[in-house]
Amino acid sequence: MIASCLCYLLLPAARLFRALSDAFFTCRKNALLAKSSSTQVEGNFAMAPRGPDQEECEGLLQQWREEGSSQVLSTSSEGPLVDKGLAQSSLALLMDNPGEQDAASEDKWSSRQLSDLRAAENLEEPFPEVLGEEPLPEVEVPMWAAVPVQTGPQYADCAVLPMGALAAEQWEEDPAVVAWSIAPEPMPQEEAPIWPFDGLGQLQPPPVEIPYHEILWREWEDFSAQPDAQGLEAGDGPQFQFTLMSYNILAQDLMQQSSELYLHCHPDILNWNYRFANLLQEFQHWDPDILCLQEVQEDHYWEQLEPSLRMMGFTCFYKRRTGCKTDGCAVCYKPTRFRLLCASPVEYFRPGLELLNRDNVGLVLLLQPLVPEGLGQVSVAPLCVANTHVLYNPRRGDVKLAQMAILLAEVDKVARLSDGSHCPIILCGDLNSVPDSPLYNFIRDGELQYHGMPAWKVSGQEDFSHQLYQRKLQAPLWPSSLGITDCCQYFTSCHPKRAERLKYSRDFLLRFRFCDIACQRPVGLVLVEGVTDTKPERPAGWAQSLLEEDTLEPEPVFPRTVGTIQHCLHLTSVYTHFLPQHGRPEVTTMPLGLGTTVDYIFFSAESCENGNRTDRRLYQDGTLKLLGRLSLLSEEILWAANGLPNPFCSSDHLCLLASFGMEVTAP
Repeated sequence: MIASCLCYLLLPAARLFRALSDAFFTCRKNALLAKSSSTQVEGNFAMAPRGPDQEECEGLLQQWREEGSSQVLSTSSEGPLVDKGLAQSSLALLMDNPGEQDAASEDKWSSRQLSDLRAAENLEEPFPEVLGEEPLPEVEVPMWAAVPVQTGPQYADCAVLPMGALAAEQWEEDPAVVAWSIAPEPMPQEEAPIWPFDGLGQLQPPPVEIPYHEILWREWEDFSAQPDAQGLEAGDGPQFQFTLMSYNILAQDLMQQSSELYLHCHPDILNWNYRFANLLQEFQHWDPDILCLQEVQEDHYWEQLEPSLRMMGFTCFYKRRTGCKTDGCAVCYKPTRFRLLCASPVEYFRPGLELLNRDNVGLVLLLQPLVPEGLGQVSVAPLCVANTHVLYNPRRGDVKLAQMAILLAEVDKVARLSDGSHCPIILCGDLNSVPDSPLYNFIRDGELQYHGMPAWKVSGQEDFSHQLYQRKLQAPLWPSSLGITDCCQYFTSCHPKRAERLKYSRDFLLRFRFCDIACQRPVGLVLVEGVTDTKPERPAGWAQSLLEEDTLEPEPVFPRTVGTIQHCLHLTSVYTHFLPQHGRPEVTTMPLGLGTTVDYIFFSAESCENGNRTDRRLYQDGTLKLLGRLSLLSEEILWAANGLPNPFCSSDHLCLLASFGMEVTAP
């Protein structure tokens, strides 16, 4: 009876001892693994069975009785899951039980494990020194903490986030505003260690994710204090300063029609709502006074863009492409800075002309700058702003030249002053032509000899010289019926006034009764006696035929040059199309991953004759002065940001931004 009671009491204690033993060895194993990186210690622990049975517990009890359980208990009390008092009371009960004292049941694995435990307790140095390894330096590891990342619906399931995976908590403002307003801190360059092993490749560390705002950082280049060609500073005298932005914002319909061009983009960043929010942030950050947009989808313009820009203080004008096209061009200005004088939409489509059967358009505005009242009685010349999107087709350079001639003729008409000169002009847009191409040189130099030139060579977008058949430009490039001279000006025909108006008297009308046509019997005329059986008799003395006067307007006659077109607007590009600090050309778009420049801002300025100037100003300031510009990027930088569009730039083009100053003169 007493024996059964003792067994009943000792059974829970044995179970408790087994649990304490498991916890003890688990804690010691973790401590040893933390102190040593050796695989030998880890292997010894791996040899031990997962849970000791009853004989193993007896062997461990005998070992503790010989050495004294105080040291072991003090060591085991360091684990966070062991209660010291409970362990001592349980071990005392087990040691008083003579039926569980059998020293012969101790196995080899338990003695090895206990020796490792004793060595770990008595050693003052860490385990790597015992094993013959150099001790690892102690590194202060920062505490781990959960970082809450707030992701909006536009970033859901997005492969690349705009500012990195854990950078969302740094966006105290809008991500685009922070990205554009904070310059990246320069990182010190560390010398790469010398790789001592010849013939073996060194394993490179994984690339570090760089935020998009650091990759796509664009600097503002200030020219306000730089002297011009005459040595005068651009800031001398009072000026009316303003900024202008030109931006192809990528119409959503065109993007969906050419989806193969955007396979590198995550679908979420191609969503219009995501792109529209990014575009608005870009407009708000740069805050231009004049905004020229291309590829503006009509429904998006009237439903979203125009109301949003009106709330931002803009007055907008829009011209949709002709035909069934759904996009067009827009020019927006701030009425607090300018007053509209006239707006002239330009359509390049001309029915009946194969050369001008495309639906591209342009928009020309004449704006009057509003001078602040503090300057007194002063005046500023009007400003002519032209915005266009020229045909893309690289093979049809003849169409592009004809479209540009129509736009230049409209600009010449709008910008011409009473004395025959022109007011300051800014021409911008997507011209679908590369720098130094014949079309680009024609706009900048004012003259182009085109006769016999292959049509594909006009824009320079692609090289089709390998093709057997090549369309070549013939003179004249457009017919005289277009009403535009070879100097890109409208031709005004001045016909002499007629001496007198035609008097439709009875005698005049009776003249047509006896004309040759009236005397011929019509075919199929039913013969009616007394009505259609008679033939009118021509009175004596009347002529056999009546010379009908030509009522059509004669085709305008004006002198045509042979294979040469010109203009007299004196335009110069804001950008130089080369990045000297990188040694790479500037890029405004990346179709199919190939960087190129097709977007421009031209303004009224005389080019310098000396092409070897060391500064960045290759023109002579006139009434309109360039005060600064937003730098462009190279192809390599855009490659690092996964091309265009990306989570930071929501168009396949970069925006162009420039600051100008206009002379303020006394009346």
